[in-house]
Amino acid sequence: MATMEIGLATVMFLVVLALLFDFMNGFHDAANSIATVVSTGVLKPQHAVAFAAFFNVVAIFIFQLKVATTIGKGTIDPAVVDHVVVFGALVGAIAWNVITWYYGIPSSSSHALIGGLVGAAVAKGGFGSLLAAGLIKTVAFILVSPMLGFLLGSILMVIVSWVCFRTSQRKVDKWFRRLQLVSASLYSLGHGGNDAQKTIGIIWMLLIAAGISQGSDPVPMWVVVTCYLAIGLGTMFGGWRIVKTMGQRITKLKPVGGFCAETGGAMTLFLATALGIPVSTTHTITGAIVGVGSSRKVSAVRWGVAGSIVWAWILTIPCSALIAAGAWYVGRIIL
Repeated sequence: MATMEIGLATVMFLVVLALLFDFMNGFHDAANSIATVVSTGVLKPQHAVAFAAFFNVVAIFIFQLKVATTIGKGTIDPAVVDHVVVFGALVGAIAWNVITWYYGIPSSSSHALIGGLVGAAVAKGGFGSLLAAGLIKTVAFILVSPMLGFLLGSILMVIVSWVCFRTSQRKVDKWFRRLQLVSASLYSLGHGGNDAQKTIGIIWMLLIAAGISQGSDPVPMWVVVTCYLAIGLGTMFGGWRIVKTMGQRITKLKPVGGFCAETGGAMTLFLATALGIPVSTTHTITGAIVGVGSSRKVSAVRWGVAGSIVWAWILTIPCSALIAAGAWYVGRIIL
């Protein structure tokens, strides 16, 4: 990645913009961590967001920075990265997050960022600036993560149903209200571990382009800490419009269903983060919720709502890419 003269003020502005995206990622995706635990009545909303935010930040001690490496070095050609490309990518991702939050659509902050990087890089260097291997892996998991979440969520629900077959509903609810605290904490760990690293990758990319860091250097610790704190703060403020969609509109959840959905989703996120794949926490938990609902009966899932969510998934990368391309042209003028 070639270094260039970038003013310190510009670098600071872009770091703040990246942290704003990270905050909005937590704000937008808070529903992924807390919708099930709120909709089942296990935690009150204000307690749930604090609970999820805590585990978002604790993830700093659990996961290696493999996702940050994929974002920083594995999606677009490092040679095209400069401050204008970073600006375009962040504006594209932030704009799409604001649009989907406003309409209560649980789209993917992760794929908005990927789309932003793609759009800004293509605007500068054409399609040859894209790294196929990293993008194919990321795009493939648009399908794999919800399918894996669906599979694990439904399997867990079937297993639990068999194990608790002769147990009263009251006892089952009592047990799983407690167990859901464990599953929610695991899901919040996976959410923080995968999503915070995307912003870490962007800032790392910027610092290398500006000559402040070298590609062979480890990620500066201040970048890691501030990114985890930013996503935790975003989760604290929560995206209540999306909580309703995720928690009740797709299917009605009880504590046992919430536990199975969160556990299936957490298993998927842990696997993806260990492999360094930037997946969508939105896709993952939605797939797990649908899996739990459909394991009871197909009609328990509101497929119209699920279908509208899928359309948002399909549109996220191209729409954020288009916005980012436009932002790149604006950035050439103002930066």
